[in-house]
Amino acid sequence: MAGTTSVGGLVSGLDTATIISQLMQVEAQTQTRIKTQLSTAQSTLTSVKDLNAKLASLTTSAADLAKTTSWNPVTVTSSSTLVSVTPGSNAVAGPLTFTVGHTALAHRLSFTSTAALTDVVTTGSTKVRLDRLDGTSVDLDTGDGTLRGLVAALNASGTGVKASTVRLDDGTYRLQVTSATTGAASDFTLTNLDGSALLGGAGVTAGRDAEITVGTDVLHSATNTFAGVANGLSITLKPSVPDGTVVDLDVVGDTAGMAAKVKGLVDAVNDALSKIDALSSYNTTTKTAGPLAGDAAVRAVRNALLNTVYPTDGTSLASAGVQLDRYGKLTFDADKFTAAYAADPSAVAAQLGTGFAGRVQAVAKGASDSVKGTVTTSINGRTSAIDRMQDSIADWDNRLAIRKDALTRQFTALETALSQMNSQSSWLSGQLAKLNSGGSS
Repeated sequence: MAGTTSVGGLVSGLDTATIISQLMQVEAQTQTRIKTQLSTAQSTLTSVKDLNAKLASLTTSAADLAKTTSWNPVTVTSSSTLVSVTPGSNAVAGPLTFTVGHTALAHRLSFTSTAALTDVVTTGSTKVRLDRLDGTSVDLDTGDGTLRGLVAALNASGTGVKASTVRLDDGTYRLQVTSATTGAASDFTLTNLDGSALLGGAGVTAGRDAEITVGTDVLHSATNTFAGVANGLSITLKPSVPDGTVVDLDVVGDTAGMAAKVKGLVDAVNDALSKIDALSSYNTTTKTAGPLAGDAAVRAVRNALLNTVYPTDGTSLASAGVQLDRYGKLTFDADKFTAAYAADPSAVAAQLGTGFAGRVQAVAKGASDSVKGTVTTSINGRTSAIDRMQDSIADWDNRLAIRKDALTRQFTALETALSQMNSQSSWLSGQLAKLNSGGSS
């Protein structure tokens, strides 16, 4: 809205600009109060977002420790970079040696005759038969019977085989069909529908199981991974490991590593608790409350985090090294943990992994979940309130502009009226002077 220019008290002698400014300060008191509330709300929102980010981080760290695969009581080193080993929760410390017999292979057919992609390669019909050699077979329609149609039909069949072609120097293509999985059970044949040879028959690379020898025992796996086969270890061979490779494993206890993981989670919980306390506490010296003092959602999260140290069966985590102190913070006793873990790794893993860490994860996720989290919901509500305040401030800007324009018009009208009155007074004085002059003559 265009402003109205005031004459500035030239006639009345009043400082109209100052008067209007003071009147507008009175008019703007409500908006000023909203601006103060907005500043406080924005600061509080930042604090809540910081807390939510910390709880989201706690969710991740707790989820990691809650996984059973995180509770590996040992670390393993391998003498071969072509062999990797993953310890399970029941892994046993000590040396282990094994010899690689061979790696696993996928069954492959390489067909004798070659053809152009547009050549018809099926006979008798446009269908082919894939026999899994386990008593099951699938008839596949290639569409037009061409090599291109055959490759497309095989790859789209969902039968667990992959077809490809190799372009030769003469411009023709050789068909290769390979099982998507390795192992001796991956074998299959591919023929015309009537059982006759397709493309002159095929050379066979037979699928085979991987093989290792541990002591006097020969172990087999359809893949290159032997899951939990020796001392609770899962052994994986890279395809390039040579036959006959002797592999020495050094399996050593890693209680210190597990203690560090548990301590890390305890510290993360305490960090979240400290953040909540800093935001919601009351300072008796300054007599000021934190921005989240009285926030029920935040108070509920704090209580829930403290309660994670109490198993649902009424037992205690103190024997495993985790408990509450008198100040309402979690403590971790590494010596108690080490003793308990050495005595019964599985029991401690259940207590502090799926138990304690699982409960912490549930609490932190319940608060910080991006859709339904209680703290997230608080953030959304505060954001909406801030939006309303900003809209209200904008409305007040328009309202105050209109009010200032009205005051300016009023004072301008006053100056104009006074000016006219002064002019009329001067005219009357002149007329009276003339009358008085005429009468005396």
